[in-house]
Amino acid sequence: MSTEHPRYGLLGRHAECRQVDQLLNNLRSGQSQVLVVRGEPGIGKSALLGYALRTASGFRLARAAGVEYETELAYAGLHQLCAPMLPLKARLPEPQRDALDAAFGLSAHGPADRFVVGLAVLALLAEAAEEQPLLCVIDDAQWLDTESLVTIAFVARRLLAESVGLVFAVRQPSQVRELAGLPELVLGGLRHNDARALLDAAWPGRLDEQVRDRVIASLAAIRSRSSSFLGS
Repeated sequence: MSTEHPRYGLLGRHAECRQVDQLLNNLRSGQSQVLVVRGEPGIGKSALLGYALRTASGFRLARAAGVEYETELAYAGLHQLCAPMLPLKARLPEPQRDALDAAFGLSAHGPADRFVVGLAVLALLAEAAEEQPLLCVIDDAQWLDTESLVTIAFVARRLLAESVGLVFAVRQPSQVRELAGLPELVLGGLRHNDARALLDAAWPGRLDEQVRDRVIASLAAIRSRSSSFLGS
């Protein structure tokens, strides 16, 4: 069964879904916008990013996800995000094209100049948003390689009226200082009634109330222990 309300979006996340809806409306009106979604593991960050992708009707979409085992590979995350847009690279000034080619291993020139790579990505996203708004979602941003994270944060702080949206998900207690100061949304745990409704919606058949409450209590205890462990 679906865990989304036909009007309000994700169960128990009505306010958060409305914030995402407003972000998308702003992009449709020609503004650019950035949002950093923070929360503990399993709290629903990826679900909220998925909601944004599903409701971005008429948008061009780009996705990337940090991978723990790729944190030492320079520009790996940025390549995920930009690869579908690379055909638009021909519209960029030659120094920016050369910088992207160097960053992504498409030429023997290098190393890539970080500042020029940042300008190139900013221009590339603007080109991609020329015909329709562009929504970029970056999950597990705490695991992006340093070069990608610095570049995408550089772009996030320079977006103006390009109809480009950047939505990050960051696992707490990771700090990710590169994203400090950007607009953020911190996800807390669901209220008990919302958690019960979510479990009922996801569970096939009827779930005994006592069993349901024990499951919710156990999940809350696990989340608490995980949070304490990660913060230690």
